[in-house]
Amino acid sequence: MEYGQMLRKMRKGADLSQEEIAERLHISRSNVSRLESNKLKLSFEDAVRWARTTDSQDMMVAMICNVDVSVASDMLNQIIQISATILFPFLGGLL
Repeated sequence: MEYGQMLRKMRKGADLSQEEIAERLHISRSNVSRLESNKLKLSFEDAVRWARTTDSQDMMVAMICNVDVSVASDMLNQIIQISATILFPFLGGLL
């Protein structure tokens, strides 16, 4: 799947129109359209902002790593669990 299709899927999954996501990302609606149709190069910064705005970090990780979304979601959950295991004793002592 090309990145434009993934961006559109992420936006629609968040129930946002092109106008709404353009406003939230501070870009023009025409640039949203061009990104979704692969006519405009997607910068790393825009990709991160798009994923955060649509709450679709797992889909972005899947696209970057070229893996299924369920695999990316599992990867993110494992990272969160490992981080919590490492940080909890440290943070617990500070609280």
